[in-house]
Amino acid sequence: MRLILKWLLSAAALLTVAYLYSGVEVKSFTAALIAAFVIGLLNTVVRPILVVLTLPVTLVTLGLFLFIINAAMFWAAAHLMGDGFGVRSFGAALIGSLIYSVLSMIIDSALEALLSKK
Repeated sequence: MRLILKWLLSAAALLTVAYLYSGVEVKSFTAALIAAFVIGLLNTVVRPILVVLTLPVTLVTLGLFLFIINAAMFWAAAHLMGDGFGVRSFGAALIGSLIYSVLSMIIDSALEALLSKK
């Protein structure tokens, strides 16, 4: 149940990103659901590999390179999706991923607070 709720709220967060920032475009809620799934899948499978491979650069930049990795995952998801979810440029992916990350942190903390009261 928690996973489905997180997925639905992540799709809503993607729609919010598209509303707040013109560099990110989401056509429909269905496209947002698919994009949220693709972003989650990339963050689960590809991101850890990239973090390990770029560890020296991440250490030299004091962790700021992780923003680039997040943007790359966001941008890759847009390119894998095709028409329903689009990002204008890598810079737009960086800003969109920052907004999406903030919204995801809010969603995670809200879900933790709501579901831990049982």
